[in-house]
Amino acid sequence: MTVVRAKFTIGEVVSHRFYPFRGVIFDVDPEFNNTEEWWMSIPEDVRPRKDQPFYHLFAENEETTYVAYVSEQNLVPDDSGRPVSHPDVGRYFEGMKNGAYQLKPHAAH
Repeated sequence: MTVVRAKFTIGEVVSHRFYPFRGVIFDVDPEFNNTEEWWMSIPEDVRPRKDQPFYHLFAENEETTYVAYVSEQNLVPDDSGRPVSHPDVGRYFEGMKNGAYQLKPHAAH
C-alpha cells in the first residue's frame, strides 16, 4: 500500500500554475475523485495524472468566484498575503494566521 502525502493543507492559499486564478483549499482527495467526463474534458497536453492529490478550492479570478478542482501538480503556494474573496470562505474559515485560513471548529465535523 502506497501512502500519499498531500503537499498542501486545508486553509492554505494557492494559485494555479498555468491559469490566472487562486483560492483557498477546503478539501483534499488523496487521488482523483471526479468523473471521467470531467477528466477527459481537460486538453490532453495539460491533463493531470490521476494518481496524485486533488484539491477543492474556493477560487477566484479577476471576474468571478467559483469552486475549482485542481491536481497537486498544477498548484503553487500563493505568497501574496491577500485574502480570498469567495463568499463561502467565511462560512468555513476564521481569519488568516501565518498566511493560511484557520478552519472554524464547527466546519471540521
